[in-house]
Amino acid sequence: MLSFTHRPPPKPGAPRLALIHSLALDRSVWDGVVQRLEGEAEILTYDCRGHGRSERAPGPYTAHLFARDLAELFDHLAWETAAVAGCSMGGNIAQAFAAEYPQRTGALGLIDTTAWYGADARAKFKERADTARAKGMRGMIDFQLTRWFSDEFCRRHPDVLKRTTDIFAANDLDCYAASCELLGAADTRAQLGSFTMPVAIVVGEEDYATPVAMARQLHEAISQSTLSILPRARHLTPIECPDRIASELRELL
Repeated sequence: MLSFTHRPPPKPGAPRLALIHSLALDRSVWDGVVQRLEGEAEILTYDCRGHGRSERAPGPYTAHLFARDLAELFDHLAWETAAVAGCSMGGNIAQAFAAEYPQRTGALGLIDTTAWYGADARAKFKERADTARAKGMRGMIDFQLTRWFSDEFCRRHPDVLKRTTDIFAANDLDCYAASCELLGAADTRAQLGSFTMPVAIVVGEEDYATPVAMARQLHEAISQSTLSILPRARHLTPIECPDRIASELRELL
């Protein structure tokens, strides 16, 4: 069972937006963005399978399985279609959803993500899962922080760092490993050319996890896409740059 938050439509006919979070975090990734879009759209945020307050279901996990989870949430809410946006792992799930349920995907937001993490992705993500088992989730926090946020953001927002790292540290190791396996196997390159919905691609200028080159590859493969590069931002731009992400999603809606 998935834990979710549904914010009702502010008015009849308001656009609908589903937001998918990144690896080892939860729907709070979107809090700042939702705050800026509330009153403009009907918004769904949720904790992916194995994350946050959702069921710690055993693996294996795949992007296609997580896409089906979202489709079932749509059914539960009686949503026929909506804009779908995802950050990092959420972007992989959003791509899988658009590939499998194109008629339900009104628009697509691909934020700090990629279609494919490379030929060595399986080995790299397995290594990350093995490190978590050896060191515990808290043993990986320094590595994560340098990827997630710019140095300036870290200095200015220690409260955000603590809140985010506490969520990360609370992950179940088996679920984390299954999610790493999902990312190692993710590959939607063959489907990108079939996307006909509007697509907004956004990436932080200093994103080391899914760098600008990966965002450019998405942009080149999807004809109906725009590309925005956020100066001095790193990997979790919905947290670091909520004003800009809300603006991008507002244009998409």
